Amino acid sequence: MPRTAQRTIAHAVPAAALLLAVTACSTTPDTTPAASPSQGSPRQSATDRPTTEPSEENSAMHIRLMTDGHSVDAALNDSSTARDFAALLPLTLDLDDFQETERIADLPRKLSTDGTPASSDPKAGDLAFYTPWGNLALFYRDGHPSPELVILGHLTDRGDIARLADADRVRIQPAS
Repeated sequence: MPRTAQRTIAHAVPAAALLLAVTACSTTPDTTPAASPSQGSPRQSATDRPTTEPSEENSAMHIRLMTDGHSVDAALNDSSTARDFAALLPLTLDLDDFQETERIADLPRKLSTDGTPASSDPKAGDLAFYTPWGNLALFYRDGHPSPELVILGHLTDRGDIARLADADRVRIQPAS
């Protein structure tokens, strides 16, 4: 079997199992994305994701980012990567600017990316994981689509986005 076919199968099988588990355990209306014929797995692009639906908010983990003495609230999505990120909390991270679009920070370890979307189109206010570098990205401007970027969640108040642009340090913890 060709290597690319083996990789496709290796990624499709866990994703299909996750889809079955989510569908079987869901108590809210099904918001699981349909499989894309070109991708072969139930992965959703970030441009198709709802910004705030009641079912997303009910399953979201709420977190708080503290920057320069100010509190900024965010909601993580229910992806395996976001759950893996939540397991690292609380975290205090030093931030650097990247391309005048996002603040980035190294995480203590790489996150699991099983069952993640095929591509992400980051928007201002998104929290994301960049897989090649293993870092966290906090977008204060819209970014460019990337197959290597996994959206973890978003700020709950878009008015707080400007606070990210100049932040040098962030403390991230579960919201109480």
